[in-house]
Formats: sequence, structure tokens, C-alpha cells
Amino acid sequence: MDKEHAPDAERDRHWMRRALELARRAAAAGEVPVGAVLVRDGEPIGEGWNRPIGDRDPTAHAEVLALRAAAERIANYRLVGSTLYATLEPCPMCAGALVHARVARVVFGAADPRAGAAGTVFDLLQSPVLNHRCLVVGGILAEECGLMLREFFRARRIKPMIDEESRLNVG
Repeated sequence: MDKEHAPDAERDRHWMRRALELARRAAAAGEVPVGAVLVRDGEPIGEGWNRPIGDRDPTAHAEVLALRAAAERIANYRLVGSTLYATLEPCPMCAGALVHARVARVVFGAADPRAGAAGTVFDLLQSPVLNHRCLVVGGILAEECGLMLREFFRARRIKPMIDEESRLNVG
């Protein structure tokens, strides 16, 4: 069945919009704009946005922060029956954490052609050698999620050029 017409599609778009709001927080702080929300029984139980620079923590990815918040909230690291919504396909570190947390379903927006671990480069979330597999749905609001990332990186490439031009025009 086409992912845009699946029974869960509207719910998935709703929560992905929330993940996009969280990604905007990351962008506003100068972090790569990725947001994640963990939902169980129709309620958000954990949220996060990328903060590795601000937190000085290489593990402070949006997904990991959402998992930490949810585990704290429910007082259990096993997040059985939950769905994680992330604006970018999880990396190998985050995919490993999702498997260990027993997240049931992972929904992502933009695919990550360099480090995606939900089927694009690696397929850790459905690996038969691991003790748990997550159902995966990709491409929900992919254009919006991808656009936010492209604009962020475009601005980062332009800023050094502007800074260099300013330096050369001084004095």
C-alpha cells in the first residue's frame, strides 16, 4: 500500500509536523535541524532536537534525546509499543538505540544518503541478526524535512563566503 494512503498516514503527518517544529529549535540554535518525537497510545512521551554542539555531547541527537526523555517519563528504558517520528532518517547510533529501546515503529521524513540506517545505507532497524526489529515508514513530509536541511546547509556554505568577502573589503 502506498505510504501516503495508508491508514496511519494522517497521524504520521501530524506527528511529523511536530518533529519539524522541534527541528526548527535546533536550527535556531545553529544545530543541524533534526527533530524527533516519541509517541505511545496517541500521546507524546518524549521529544528532542539536535543539540550535540550546545550540549557538547556527540550523542545528543534528536532521537536519543527523545528516547531519554521518554524513558525518564515512564521510568523504563524499554519503550515497547511506541513510534518515533524523526525529520531525518536515523543514523547508525540512533538506530541502535531505537532497537535497544524496543521502539515498535520508526517514521522518518528525509532519507539520509550518507548515513541512513533505516534502509538507505544500512538497515539496522530491520536487521535479522539483532534481537528486535522496528517497522519503518520513510518519506513522510519528506520534501519539507529535506528542504529545511538543504536550506540550513546552504546558509552555512554562503556564510563563510560572505565573511571572507567582508574581511577582504575591510580597510
